[in-house]
Amino acid sequence: MLRPILQAPGALLRQMMQEDIVVMPGVFNAISAVSAHKAGAKALYISGAGITNAGLGVPDIALATLTEFAQQAAAITQVAPVPVLSDADTGFGESLNVSRTVIEMERSGLAGIHLEDQVSPKRCGHLDGKACIEREEMCRKIRAAVDSKRESSFMIVARTDARGVEGLDAAIERAKAYEANGADAIFPEGLAGDSEFEAFRNALKIPLLANMTEFGKTPITPVSRFRELGYEMVIFPMTAFRVMLKALDDTYQELLSTGTQAGFMTAMRTRQELYERIDYAEYDSADRRWSGNSLD
Repeated sequence: MLRPILQAPGALLRQMMQEDIVVMPGVFNAISAVSAHKAGAKALYISGAGITNAGLGVPDIALATLTEFAQQAAAITQVAPVPVLSDADTGFGESLNVSRTVIEMERSGLAGIHLEDQVSPKRCGHLDGKACIEREEMCRKIRAAVDSKRESSFMIVARTDARGVEGLDAAIERAKAYEANGADAIFPEGLAGDSEFEAFRNALKIPLLANMTEFGKTPITPVSRFRELGYEMVIFPMTAFRVMLKALDDTYQELLSTGTQAGFMTAMRTRQELYERIDYAEYDSADRRWSGNSLD
């Protein structure tokens, strides 16, 4: 059901991190957010790759704009009353652009964003061939982001992709600099295993975010292990998207080859199940109430 956005969602996310590791399924539009929330998710992560792949049908190489990211974020926060953290790529430009990015993304109802230190056009964090901007340039972006927050609890998460470019030690040194310049949390991208996650935890005092994506540099690791390693957040950015895409491909292929959807009837959500998922009855009830014809 559409509802006003949460007040101070960043404060709620921070409170949740103090109580336990926060698990954030990846979402990419409003219906995926509804599904994740109704499955029991207490917080969500908006994947930039998901927005770009789903919305534009193109690779995650900085082709989507701030406006498109903010629009999706606003749609998601209106239907899922939980803290939402969003990818914000490289901030869509330099320091002044980063300032506007924070203003627009905070206005959309998010709990926070993460900014990465890649050269634009960026690449997926688990691909080779990346390049990072100078450390001081990223620090400047972080300072701009922190200064542009309206609500102090809005989270600025600094992502570093330096592990695959400069090595583990250099990535940790970057993270320390980002912490010193006001980042609220660190997102070390492309780590190769437990020992590297542990090295970041030992080096930093602020919260850490682990990316448990598939088919990348990081082995499949359960939430329980990230909890043991002392991480405060773990995201699963494209898990549901990849499962959905395979289902789409299989459905279209069978439909076009057989000329009927009969073989997929038991794999579908029924019409009633769809209506229940999107709260159809609640909208009808509200409309009757507002028109003075309430049956409640």
